[in-house]
Amino acid sequence: MPDVVIAGAGVVGLAAALLLAKDRHRVTVLERDRAAPAEDPEAAWTGWQRRGVSQFRQLHYFQPRFRAIIEGELPEVAQALDRAGALRFNPVRAAPAALSAGGCPGDEAFTALTARRPVVESVLARVAADAPGITVRRGATVTRLITGTPAAAGVCHVAGVGLQDGTELRADLVVDATGRRSRLTGLLPAIGAPPPIEEREDCGFVYYARHFRGPGGSIPEVLGPILQDYGSISSLTLPADNGTWGVGLITSARDKAARALKDTACWTRVLRSLPLAAHWIDGEPLEERIVVMAGIEDRHRSFARAGRPIATGLAAAGDAWACTNPSIGRGASIGLLHVLALRDLLRTSATEDPRAFTARWEAVTLQTVEPWYRTTLGYDRHRLAEIEAAMNETSYEPGDPAWEITKALAHGASADGELFRARLRIAGVLNTPGELMAEPGLADRVKRVGGDWRDHPLPGPGRKQLLRLLGS
Repeated sequence: MPDVVIAGAGVVGLAAALLLAKDRHRVTVLERDRAAPAEDPEAAWTGWQRRGVSQFRQLHYFQPRFRAIIEGELPEVAQALDRAGALRFNPVRAAPAALSAGGCPGDEAFTALTARRPVVESVLARVAADAPGITVRRGATVTRLITGTPAAAGVCHVAGVGLQDGTELRADLVVDATGRRSRLTGLLPAIGAPPPIEEREDCGFVYYARHFRGPGGSIPEVLGPILQDYGSISSLTLPADNGTWGVGLITSARDKAARALKDTACWTRVLRSLPLAAHWIDGEPLEERIVVMAGIEDRHRSFARAGRPIATGLAAAGDAWACTNPSIGRGASIGLLHVLALRDLLRTSATEDPRAFTARWEAVTLQTVEPWYRTTLGYDRHRLAEIEAAMNETSYEPGDPAWEITKALAHGASADGELFRARLRIAGVLNTPGELMAEPGLADRVKRVGGDWRDHPLPGPGRKQLLRLLGS
């Protein structure tokens, strides 16, 4: 089987290595951060340094699609996550009986297997370290690409990578899984290949987050969806492992008044004003101060120009291919969908024909994960515009039927069990909105039940009250 080099030992890179090694590929994983993961979950959280991952200790939630892929393809990882204290959380079981109807066949699909990111990544790292066919090299930075015989005139072929210490590693395929800050494709011009075509924009959101621990390993009562929109702010309440959870407030980067949220007292004051989320900060804080994350980009890379690959032998996966605002929590699930598609492609397409393989990888990417990127990007743009309209105390009326359906579904899901589950299917990366709205009668039900969403905002502060809470 071919030798595969994977750059990046994050969640997606390690999952890719495990999937490919099961098919008896020889896999080398390269990670520029030197520190090895800790075995204990709390040591991973407090002591493991991943300087190459800016959001390593930010809020994370691993959606049901992540759990479904792990359990189906990498059950040893699911078992190790269970042993490490990861939480199996099903929002249907946590919902009022009026919504859950006591449970229905198929509700198990909504179960998430989630934890803080350092815990998930340390579990994957330990499983990969013991897996046959995988070599993980930490402190190994890719500084150049090695070329091989071109697959076609004018198309460079990547045949391996060079490291900062002068080492060269030849491979039949190089996978870029270095995440949203990937620099690997920036090495293409040095071998005479054009850079990928990029769509890039600052998504415009700022995150103010804190983690907590509760007594007895329990999480707070769930009174609403994990992502809640309140005019010019949104809240995140994310259950995690070992009795911990994360709480965040999301604002627009243009909201200067909201920058006061980096102050712990101000952040606490605003959270206390949100009736559905206020009790989520009744726990022991795991950080002394508010953790702020900003400058997050929506970015998409296309590796073909006019139907012609920019290079062969290189496959970008997960956030290295495309990344979006992380508040919806889809990144890990989309990344696993992507590398699962790569595993399947390698089963049917030989790397001996690099140009055909690269063309098929581009097509598979467009089919499997591109719809999720476009859906998420559309939501980001609308939500940011809605936030900024609320900052100006005006209504946001874009005239986009897709946005109208999104808002109506969010409202209808609070009162209708079928719509509740439909929204969970989208949130859990189980079905795209397009797939769901194609189901007979569902769009009509959304409009009928949730069409009056403008008359039913979530209970929380208006803009003027929020400004008073912020001290502005």
